[in-house]
Order: sequence, then structure tokens, then C-alpha cells
Amino acid sequence: MSILPYSQTFDQQTLARLLEYDPVVQHYRQFLALFDWSVVPERRPAPHQPGRPAHPESAYIKALLIQVCEGHEYLTDLRTFLIRHPLLVLELGFRPHLDLSQPYGFDVERTVPTRRWLGQKLRQLDHWVLQDLLQATVQALKEEIPGLGETVAFDVKHIYAWVKENNPRVSMKDRYCKDRQPTGDPDCRVGVKRSTNQEQPDGSTKEVKEYLWGYGSGVASAIVAGYGDIIFADHTLPFNENDVSYYLPLFIHTVIHLGDFPHNITADAAFDAWYVYETVVHRGGMAAVAFNSHGHPESRRDPDGVPLCAKGWRMVPTKCFQHTYGYRAQRFQCPLLFPQATGQTCDHEQFLKGPGCVKDLNCEKGAQMRVTLNRTSPFYKGLYRQRTSAERINSQAKGFGIERPKLRNQQSIRNRNTLIYLVTNAKALQRARATNARLLSPQLGKRA
Repeated sequence: MSILPYSQTFDQQTLARLLEYDPVVQHYRQFLALFDWSVVPERRPAPHQPGRPAHPESAYIKALLIQVCEGHEYLTDLRTFLIRHPLLVLELGFRPHLDLSQPYGFDVERTVPTRRWLGQKLRQLDHWVLQDLLQATVQALKEEIPGLGETVAFDVKHIYAWVKENNPRVSMKDRYCKDRQPTGDPDCRVGVKRSTNQEQPDGSTKEVKEYLWGYGSGVASAIVAGYGDIIFADHTLPFNENDVSYYLPLFIHTVIHLGDFPHNITADAAFDAWYVYETVVHRGGMAAVAFNSHGHPESRRDPDGVPLCAKGWRMVPTKCFQHTYGYRAQRFQCPLLFPQATGQTCDHEQFLKGPGCVKDLNCEKGAQMRVTLNRTSPFYKGLYRQRTSAERINSQAKGFGIERPKLRNQQSIRNRNTLIYLVTNAKALQRARATNARLLSPQLGKRA
């Protein structure tokens, strides 16, 4: 609740009426009301502590959300915007520095925190408080949208660090050497943004990799017809981490925020790992993930997953054991030798050595789904198309400036990423409520 000062120009009653009619205040009052601010803990000053009480934590978060909405790249621009709208400063809950000589009864310059202090607050914000706000938006959307979270898409967005190494106009040697940490950002890491095969004049192909210093922002999202795209979870890591490293944190937070397990998930080939399938297979769901051989030839198999030897014969399972990689493995051996020798011979070099062909394969249910999944079926294709939800979320986030933040540490970038997704979910909640109000309007009922 805002604190209303009074001055020689406006009394408190007049200020209250101004707040009711100021268009900027009203716009952000309606927008910020979409969030559950009860999850933000407020520190109450002890009676023995001298000096002015600190600004509420919620006031800083609201101001940083406005920075995202207004598209301000720098915190200096945010501060200038707030100073130009003193009534909005009161609405956000900043404690005014009283001055009766000022038109609104307070010194807005001394009330709005400095740029340096805003930057420090962004860096020191409790990220779990932002996650609680995100969870509250997911729960609010779940009340508005039936069946939300049945299918969840996963993807990772690259983020350029604000360092000279990412500026091609700056000439330097060993620009992407991982052992030469940029001085501008101690937390960013170098990684491969894109890898392509380019045809050479002699007809051969050469792999060309595009590098950058930065971070990655992983998202879990879904699309619901008529309502648009919703974000369930986000996770930020340095850019040297593989995309699949984001999956388990994103999946866990999706379950927490939804209060339920998604039935199906979908992602591109970067997420093709057996444990991704394992998260849905036990509940009868599907992981619509593009197949990725990871540079290794895949064993030929029958439709039920049993491997075939080099000669095309169905191999025989012999024993199960715990693999050093943490999964249960099944050993398959030569059908001419197991369970008993048949007397037949084979010219394969392994047979001539004695033991015959041996394959130790992951036998977890998720691994079996990965290799037996029919990726040509209409159901798989329908689920896989929903993967574009995460791509659209990344596109929206790019519009809010997520790709090139003017920040120089991972904590600030992680918090700003979540602030961007909070704004995206709040706008989705506005759309959902407007859509439901339109569908349930009396006029529509009469027409029906």
C-alpha cells in the first residue's frame, strides 16, 4: 500500500484522486495486481534500529518488472522513468523522502534508489522469491485454463555476455580461448552457439562452429489453443553447459509449479537422453524428442528393442547388471553360442575369437522408449509440433532484451531472465481472463 504525503500544493485527498486518474499508475496498478505479492517476504525494521526504514522488497521487484515492460536496457533509464512519474513511485510502495516544498510532498530524486543500488538489488534478489512469484502465475493460469501442463516443451536460449570478446569490431587474438576469462564478466563461459557443415571447393564438407561467451536460459512451456504460450519454469547456466543439462532442473520445477506431473514432453534432438524419456514413460506418457545418435552408430534392433548382431540374427539376453553410468544394463550375446552352442559357425571376427558378439544395452524403460519410439506416427508428430511453444517463448523473451543484457554477472542475469518470464506469464494471464470473460459473457450465451 502506498504512503501518501501532503504538500503545500496537494493534500492527501487530492493525491489519492490523482493516483486514481493517472494513466501510468492505473496501467501498472492493473498489471502488477496479476501477481501474488503475499509470497514476497517483507523485512520489518526492529524498534531499536535508527534511521529511515528501508524500501519494501516488493517495491524493487515491481520497479524491475516495469523495466522489462518499458524495454529499458539500462537501470539508469529505469531510474529516469521513475523520476518522471512520481505518482508511480508512490504506487510501487517506495517510502517517500518527505519534502513539503515539493509539489507532491516528497523529493522524488532522493526517494528513487540510485542506479548503483538498483543494480545491487537486482544482483542480490532472492531468486527463490522470484520463483515463488512464477509459481503463483502458473497456478493462476491453471485455474483459468483446463488441462494446462498435459504436454510441456523444453528449449534453451543463448545469451551474449556483455564483454568485448563478443564484439567482432574489437580486434583480439584467441577471442574464444576458454582459458582467457573476459575481464568484463567473471561468470560467463564460452560455448558453441551453432555448428554447420559447409561444402568445400573439392566437394568435401567441413564443420564450422560459431562460438560466443555467455549464458543459456532454459525454459519449460506449453501452448493451449485459444490462450497462447505459458511458461512453467526457467533455469540459467553458463553457456558451456549442454542443453540436456537443463532438463532435470526444469522438469523438477515444472512439477513443483504445476503441482502435477506432465503427461507428455517434447524437445529437440539436444535433449535426446534416456533419462528424459524416463520422466514420462512410467505414467504412460510420451517423450516426443528427435533422435540423436550422438556420433555413435546405433545398434540394429527388432521392433521390441532386442538388438540384432552384425549378421542380422536376433541376439539372446543373458544377464542384467548395474552399469557404471548409473542405469540397469542388459547383456545380449551371440545366438549361436547362448544359451547353448548350436554347432553352427559364423565368419565374424568376434565369433572366431570365441565369445561371439556381445552388446551391453541400457534396459531402463526410458531407454527402451527412446529406441522403439515410432517417430513417424501422427501422435508423435502432433506432440513434436508443440515444441515450437518454447521457441515462441524464446522469441518473446528476445523482444524483452534477454539476448544481450547490459549486465555483468550470472546472478543479475538469472534474476532478470525470471523477471522477463514473469512479465510474459502475466500477459498470458491477462489474455486468459479476457478470453474466458468473452466466452462466458451473457451476450454469447444468448446467441448460443
